[in-house]
Amino acid sequence: MDKIEGGPLAQIPPAALTLALTRSTIKMQHSSSWSIDKVNPVDDLLICTGGRGDYLIDGEHIWLGPGEAMLIRRGARFVGWNTGAEPYTGIAQHFTLDIFGATDLLAQLALRRKVRLSRWDEFAPLVAHFRQTAPPSSVTLAQHHMFMVLLLAFIDDAFIDWRDQKLFQPTKANTIDIAVTVAASRIAANPLDDGIAQRVVAEAAFNPDYFLRAFQARVGRTPRKFQDFKRMERAMHLLETGSPVSAAGADVGYADPYYFSRMFKRVTGLAPRDYVRKVKESRDGSLVT
Repeated sequence: MDKIEGGPLAQIPPAALTLALTRSTIKMQHSSSWSIDKVNPVDDLLICTGGRGDYLIDGEHIWLGPGEAMLIRRGARFVGWNTGAEPYTGIAQHFTLDIFGATDLLAQLALRRKVRLSRWDEFAPLVAHFRQTAPPSSVTLAQHHMFMVLLLAFIDDAFIDWRDQKLFQPTKANTIDIAVTVAASRIAANPLDDGIAQRVVAEAAFNPDYFLRAFQARVGRTPRKFQDFKRMERAMHLLETGSPVSAAGADVGYADPYYFSRMFKRVTGLAPRDYVRKVKESRDGSLVT
């Protein structure tokens, strides 16, 4: 099935995120004599476009090749070098990413340190443009927006899970916002898991009744109804791509096509066949709004 949930950050409102590029982009062009040994006070995303870069981070030897990306977390000491004859090229961008203006978002995520970007064929031209157009001593609005796209692509590929929210003590007003965001993201990523809505409530570091009210106030649905909505989003995608109603229902967990049709209409306001007809009319340009 196509990936349609939009990644682990899909449920976070854009206004809740604050991305800051803390220095101009480093246009890596490192010869065989290059070496580095340092600690950054902010996060650093590296993307390799050519050659090979070797790193030692927390005792782990990692190397980057073209199309691979690595996150070096703030405060981590790293040693880097290039032992190849070919120059090691790419970009390195220092940044911070906060949620609700106060919390390090990446600290809430369990991420692989290094990944090969799964959509590298699409992103290679963007990385090249990002590198070529970066001013030597400043940050532009265009650079900011392009980097957000690249960072989200890295997070999508590197994401393992949200960290255990019970480890984060509810001492700040925005902690409930983070907890709801995590819960909604987990449901969106696993809408076919019958027990997911109940588990996210049980695992939140809040009184269940309070958390249910907070979830509904921020998301607009209870966890269970939000799960139903995410299931129907998958069903919409399947119907749009030509799947029969019965097959779409079965793929999102409804063995009875008649029950699926009732649920689909309850959630979307349209029966599955009416939805398909509306989509077709819209594509053909004959839909009057």
